[in-house]
Amino acid sequence: MVELSNSDNKDAEARPGVLNGYRVLDFGWVLAGALPGMVLADMGAEVIKVETRQRLDYMRLGRPIVGDQPDPEQNPMFHNVNRGKLSVTLNIAEPDAVELAKRLAARSDVVIENFSPGVMDRLGLGYEALRAIKPDIIMASISSTGQEGPLRDLRAYAPSIGSLSGLDSTMGYEGGGPLGLKHAFGDICGALHAVFAISSALFHRNRTGRGQYIDVSMLRATVATQGVGLMEQALTGRSLQPRGNYDPTMAPYGNYPCAGEDTWVSIAVKSEAEWRSLVLAMGSPAWADDQRFGSQYRRQRHRRELDALLSRWTALHEPDAITDLLQSHGVAAAPVLGAEERLFHPHFMARGLYSDTEHPALGAEPVFNLMWNLSKTPSNVRRHAPLLGEHNRDVLCGYLGLSEDELAELEERRVVY
Repeated sequence: MVELSNSDNKDAEARPGVLNGYRVLDFGWVLAGALPGMVLADMGAEVIKVETRQRLDYMRLGRPIVGDQPDPEQNPMFHNVNRGKLSVTLNIAEPDAVELAKRLAARSDVVIENFSPGVMDRLGLGYEALRAIKPDIIMASISSTGQEGPLRDLRAYAPSIGSLSGLDSTMGYEGGGPLGLKHAFGDICGALHAVFAISSALFHRNRTGRGQYIDVSMLRATVATQGVGLMEQALTGRSLQPRGNYDPTMAPYGNYPCAGEDTWVSIAVKSEAEWRSLVLAMGSPAWADDQRFGSQYRRQRHRRELDALLSRWTALHEPDAITDLLQSHGVAAAPVLGAEERLFHPHFMARGLYSDTEHPALGAEPVFNLMWNLSKTPSNVRRHAPLLGEHNRDVLCGYLGLSEDELAELEERRVVY
């Protein structure tokens, strides 16, 4: 494995992760393609990210943080989801670069890609081609709709997956049209399912000596998260519709305005005991004795009036104060946090939601840790996200045995580019 010189990685290097010793060749780009390699790197695998100046990863683009000139080293999202990786620049439109990629694949355990279906085959880097040079290789292809099927060649972005999966049809205000989820939920679903599949394939290979091909559909992964909606349709024939903050089993239920500009608190009440506790916490206002709110069924029927009255009370208080008060009475309540509030929240800080890294372009910056804690083989952010082509010499000369002159010649011809 490439010897890293980062002094801030000494603690992480001393505690190898559960995937220590495995090597991953990562052709993934943007969010769905980058996340699996990120997780595997944090779990100890050596991940070599293959990219090119010919067509930069979209996450290397965007407004610079420092200065006003485009800089592929300044995107914080790229830094988050590519930390711990090595970077080699191979222009795989060039046959000689494809041959270098094959030689790297022959020395790897896993290959990850998320190009459109058929691209890797046309480049000569498909599963059958790689299996011919490394029979036990594991290859994971992540695509919008899968490698086969009528929608195989669909051009799609994150909103397309939300739409096709039916998720967007449930997002919006009651009685209104679908607003959709303005978040790359499908990318994350597909990526995390890919991590599970890769780990399973490695386990299978360790038992049998056989690799395999993994076909991950972001669409299918997103559909799989919607069990409630699928069961509703199957059992009742009804499709879930946009319903805003309405919940069929809880009232009050939703986000309520608080004192201050654009501050909110989430409140959810399920049982009669919780309702009585909420009323007590509010100081037993007279309106709470109205017969319209005398049972869960009645509160559901008159939820709009209830929400309006409850909002008058919450608007007088800060979110944290309401949260503390209601929680002390056994009522589910929580402040609606913004991104900065989340970053510095005491609970998240105590749980290690973020790690601080030192990036050559931006200096100190936080990156989010993995969502699980393993007691025996903890994950670690082992180094900052790589600079573009930072490890060309380490990987191509160190692993493949290229001479300095050979590397310089390939760089001049923009094969290594």
